Amino acid sequence: MSTIASRAAARLLVVPVLASASLFSPAPAAHADDPVVSALVPAAENAKDESAQHPHHASAEDKAKEKAEKRVDRVMDTVRSRAGKPYVYGAAGPNAFDCSGLVQWVYRHVGKNLPRTSSAQAGATMRVRNPQVGDLVFFTSGGHVYHVGIYAGNHTLWHASRPGTPVRRDRIWTSSVFYGRVR
Repeated sequence: MSTIASRAAARLLVVPVLASASLFSPAPAAHADDPVVSALVPAAENAKDESAQHPHHASAEDKAKEKAEKRVDRVMDTVRSRAGKPYVYGAAGPNAFDCSGLVQWVYRHVGKNLPRTSSAQAGATMRVRNPQVGDLVFFTSGGHVYHVGIYAGNHTLWHASRPGTPVRRDRIWTSSVFYGRVR
């Protein structure tokens, strides 16, 4: 009998014995490199061990979530940096803003292009029921959008509201709003 055939026959006998042993106890870490033992360790355990050994190998979902969180942080840092800048009708920054100009300017600085007007911005976002920090807040009257700001959590927003009032954080003052998420 050839050496290859005898090794194959030995493995055919060893695999069932190892398989039954692995049902009662996990494979020792010292044998993790053995291909026979590795085949018997459940894939979930291998994945868990792999992620523990290589934390930089995050899942695509984790990476997307982390990227979104960083964008929200940049959105909020950017809008806060405009606090105190004056409201000027039609202004789109960097030293004066109207409501949609502020939103457009902030999102442009985090790599997202939005249209210029609040109603066009409403059409460019995905409506959401449960807003998250960084989502847009659209104010409506008679079915028309008349104002927009950036949701800051706890029923507040950052916005450029009207002449004489600088960019600031305020409470949302009405229930005639809906929320949109920039895609």
